[in-house]
Amino acid sequence: MRQPDELILEMQNGNEKAFARIYTLYSEALYGIIYSVVRDSDLAEETLQDVFIKIWSNSKSYDIEKGRFFTWALNIARNTSIDATRSKAYKNSKKNLSTTNFVDIISSTDSLNKKTNAIGITKFVERLKPVCIKIIDLLYFKGYTQVDAAKELEMPLGTVKTRNRNCIKELQMQVLG
Repeated sequence: MRQPDELILEMQNGNEKAFARIYTLYSEALYGIIYSVVRDSDLAEETLQDVFIKIWSNSKSYDIEKGRFFTWALNIARNTSIDATRSKAYKNSKKNLSTTNFVDIISSTDSLNKKTNAIGITKFVERLKPVCIKIIDLLYFKGYTQVDAAKELEMPLGTVKTRNRNCIKELQMQVLG
């Protein structure tokens, strides 16, 4: 089995089989992130496809030396999901929520554990420091911008950015073993 870095380099050189393997490796985790933002399975599927189109189209902009591929792809997924929720079609679809959706929203604790369990990383997130859990929750599961998260956490923006990077690295090390 090839290492992820080798697959990424092959994808950057236009190898569709390497891209398909990358899709297999990362699609479930990225879907979980997307779904936690858009909260609609059809839109999450559509957004996932958009994310992988962006990954394929922009693969040459990814630099292995500057960070992990998962973090790069995660940011694409998060930003694409937020863009999807800002679209006019999404807003119109949410204007008339059914009462069952409303009850589901109220009964949902919106907890990080429930969301991370859906993508299978709860056991890894639970091992993180409390500040990491809060930062990941705000930035990746609640769709906060870094500026908004800094205000919410009452931290300087630079501190949030640094801690976010460090927390994601720590999470990746746990997930990848």
